[in-house]
Amino acid sequence: MKYFFLILSSVVSFAANAQSNKRVNFTPSTYFSFFSADTKPSLIILPGDTIYTSSTDCDGFDKYGTKRSIGAAENPLTGPFYVEGAEEGDILKITFTDMKFSRNTALCLPYFHERSMPSAITDMVKNNLIPIVWDLDLKKNKAKLQAASAHLKNFEVTINPFLGCVGLAAPKGQIVGTGDSGPFGGNMDFNRVTKNTSVYLPVYNKGGLLYLGDGHAAQGDGELNWMALETSLDYAFTVKLIKKAVIDYPRIEDATYIMTVGMDATLDNSLKIATKGMLTWLQEDYNLTMEEATQVMGSSIEYKIAEIVDPKVEVVAMIKKSVLRQIQKLNSKRN
Repeated sequence: MKYFFLILSSVVSFAANAQSNKRVNFTPSTYFSFFSADTKPSLIILPGDTIYTSSTDCDGFDKYGTKRSIGAAENPLTGPFYVEGAEEGDILKITFTDMKFSRNTALCLPYFHERSMPSAITDMVKNNLIPIVWDLDLKKNKAKLQAASAHLKNFEVTINPFLGCVGLAAPKGQIVGTGDSGPFGGNMDFNRVTKNTSVYLPVYNKGGLLYLGDGHAAQGDGELNWMALETSLDYAFTVKLIKKAVIDYPRIEDATYIMTVGMDATLDNSLKIATKGMLTWLQEDYNLTMEEATQVMGSSIEYKIAEIVDPKVEVVAMIKKSVLRQIQKLNSKRN
């Protein structure tokens, strides 16, 4: 009986960590406005599958300019994707293997959010709720105003597609709107969540239930206008399941940085959450003492105020990998 139990345990362990390498094409037909575990999964995927799909802009307009979402829902999202084997207490690592624009226009509000400046200024534009159209030059990766004023006729910005919303179903039966964020991810609106970037999210529900969307062409830090350059995107992603591993808030990684996210009602608390997340990551992967961590972080940490206009202020703590390559790194199951 003991021998049989050992075999069974091995089979269960293998199934939980099984990796697939299939290409899966998924065309969304319904979009969702909540990070909720109550939604029936749109697709069941295996860790290692590469999913090719698309998302609308924040108002629900697709690559053809067709309104795909019902009503005035904010950030209608693709998904949810049920990841086989994911359970509460795991981590999902979502890596975007491709991301590109699916149309040549974007929208942005002529607006300053009330958190961005004194009210005497924000009151001047508080009723400016008709978006302005930008043209996207997909060959030059530049955007210009479609009907530019004389002052801005030569003004252009560099574009790079990124997703504003990457999140799992919220914990404890919560139903969180797609304009909000939390430890599960959500509407993070961070402009480094693009091709070849990985997002680490804690799992709170069986299957994780991954929601994606809110395509952007460009965005300054904070999203001061309450809209970035909003557009629709085509993209591909793969998911790695990290069993029995815990993080308190999202982590992000690309070729240049490791990054930890802090979200709270105040800037102070968001910064503390992000900074604590970085300390934890460094201690886990590099076994730094507290004194060593003070020297690494104090000399090399960077911050981005990614988002100020949504219910939670978001701060991202960042350290360059070139700095960390000077430290002896331990093996980490998160890689």
